[in-house]
Amino acid sequence: MRIVLCYPVEARHLSQIQGVWPEATLVDAGQERVAEELPSADLFCGHPKVPVPWGRVVEGGRLRWIQSSAAGLDHCLVPSVVASDIVVTSASGVLADQVAEQTVGMAISCTRRFPLFLEQQARREFVRRPTVDLTGATVGIVGLGGNGRRLVEVLEPFRVRILATDWFPVRKPPAVEFLGAPDTLFDILPEIDVLFLCAPLTEHTRNLIDARAIARMKKGAILVNVARGAMVDENALVDALESGHLDSAALDVTPEEPPKPESRLWTAPRLLITPHVGGQAKHRIDAMTDFFCDNLRRYRAGRPLRNLVDKRLGFPEPPDEELPS
Repeated sequence: MRIVLCYPVEARHLSQIQGVWPEATLVDAGQERVAEELPSADLFCGHPKVPVPWGRVVEGGRLRWIQSSAAGLDHCLVPSVVASDIVVTSASGVLADQVAEQTVGMAISCTRRFPLFLEQQARREFVRRPTVDLTGATVGIVGLGGNGRRLVEVLEPFRVRILATDWFPVRKPPAVEFLGAPDTLFDILPEIDVLFLCAPLTEHTRNLIDARAIARMKKGAILVNVARGAMVDENALVDALESGHLDSAALDVTPEEPPKPESRLWTAPRLLITPHVGGQAKHRIDAMTDFFCDNLRRYRAGRPLRNLVDKRLGFPEPPDEELPS
């Protein structure tokens, strides 16, 4: 059994994984050697950020399971993998606490005008400007997976009204007033004060928030995207900010990372951009290794894996019930 890793593990993480499968050979490939090592892997855990010969991997027939170390799966769900027998699991929800902190922090930055007041501070200005309230607002959440559900919990003390959509509109949290299928989004957009994007990037969510969707949003609404940049039409967003139709927006992800120097995002008014840090955490690698080790035990024992991905959809189906530890 050869397990190839491509996330920034330390010696203690390797020891932890080895303890789950003592007979296995562990290969800490990193980004430098992942393309070279992957064709001879039985199991893979990581997130390649370099080109990987997935076609050759699939043709070799050796790889059995991919455990993504990211919630997003665009790095591995290429057509050859989707058509193969390779099992894929995601890291959805592993860093839900941090993503929820980032999401609410960005929303509050918009409602309380932090970027504007920081600009004023740099100019030594002390001028009150109008703010809006997150407390009591109607919020929309697109994607009620691990990150979206944790966001619901964090938002609950703000006494918000929550309307949500998900590909699988099941197990509605008590704090959510409405949970509908994706095609209900246009129905609820006119009611939403703050729209949060927490869904995976698929053929169905690419450019989901385009000029038509933004036109359905109420004047003065706020958009926060912590999912994938390509879910939002960049030019439509900037147009809405420049025209004043949207109050403000906050992006932890952009269609191209980083945006080109000439991108309109850099000069758009009332737009906050952070460099895809929503999933950063002091103990990120510890949390990912704990999750991988739990799934590795399940794999060895023939038990159901957590976050098993429906490769045709591009994300995990929700389990019928919570899997026992």
